[in-house]
Amino acid sequence: MLLDAIEDEARAGGYLIDWHACDLFPETWIDLVIVLRSKSNTLYDRLKARRYPEKKLQENMDAELMEVLLAEAREAFHKDLIVEMQSNDPDDIEINAGWIEAWIQQWTLQNRGAAEEDGHVAR
Repeated sequence: MLLDAIEDEARAGGYLIDWHACDLFPETWIDLVIVLRSKSNTLYDRLKARRYPEKKLQENMDAELMEVLLAEAREAFHKDLIVEMQSNDPDDIEINAGWIEAWIQQWTLQNRGAAEEDGHVAR
């Protein structure tokens, strides 16, 4: 039902979709998959600060250590669509944001004509 509601817009492109599972959206809708990674101690401290229950904290730690989300991304999408980024400190976040901004600008330049013809503009 959700996919039906957003299908036309998603196919047109120009959207940023934030989700935490790789089996929801068809690969044809996706131009880039970013998997944010974190060192174990950094992740632990973040989750503790958010007051995650111990069980949920451990599940998240195990998933990161076993690279579950990265493996799921690799199963669901072509390797050329997947970018793995570290997110441990403010410098990483700044670097990632700059890289993503540059990627969006390039995508917009490459897709502006098609998006405008369909009545969509990259957002």
